[in-house]
Amino acid sequence: MENTAEYFCAYCGEGSITFIDLSEGFLQNYIEDCQVCCRPNRLYIEVDEETLDITINTDTTY
Repeated sequence: MENTAEYFCAYCGEGSITFIDLSEGFLQNYIEDCQVCCRPNRLYIEVDEETLDITINTDTTY
């Protein structure tokens, strides 16, 4: 099952939409390039097991 969620780039602050594959678990992290400035963001994804609400925090990668 896939859902979408918005995150804000750790570099430029612009919002971007990303796909979240819920079959990968309720805690995920991976790197995705910003759709605006193309810089890499590490996305920390947390999915609430009961409501399936998605929270994404970003961090810069080196």
